[in-house]
Amino acid sequence: MNLRLKRTPGIYVLGFMASGKSTIGRLVAHRLGWSFFDLDHEIEHAERTTIAEIFDTRGEAAFRRIEAQILEQHVRWIERGRPAVLALGDGAFAEPRNREMVLAHGVAVWLDCPLAVVERRAIEAYHRPLARDPGKFAALYEARRQAYALADVHIAIESDDPARAVEAIVGHAILR
Repeated sequence: MNLRLKRTPGIYVLGFMASGKSTIGRLVAHRLGWSFFDLDHEIEHAERTTIAEIFDTRGEAAFRRIEAQILEQHVRWIERGRPAVLALGDGAFAEPRNREMVLAHGVAVWLDCPLAVVERRAIEAYHRPLARDPGKFAALYEARRQAYALADVHIAIESDDPARAVEAIVGHAILR
């Protein structure tokens, strides 16, 4: 197994919204016998409100501060020997501080899902504040790909079957 995973047993699943991070991350955690956490759900639980409400009332900058705090808390738990798969929010890895923390404390796995697929999946997701404007959605998708490309593992999402991505992740050489 990868030395970083031995020191801090964390797999951080990242990618654009609706790329399958939660679904695939949960399945990977189950296969490994590890805990699973969804960063967005953890934020909503800690703040007792929705992500959309945080964006609407406090703004994106406040949301990003909260996101960084919750991410750091989970990284510290993992660092103390609590193996986990953590599904990141789609903007978390784009933040340099978060990206450095993730890359130093486990393995980052990018679910590279085509724009047409994430658009189809997100079209009915009114709870996604950054998906409300199709033009901004596409621009954000392209802008974040540069950060996502810095992940340790790149998994191309070619179908809606999460089992294929799970097999690609658990079978990847970096996890051996």
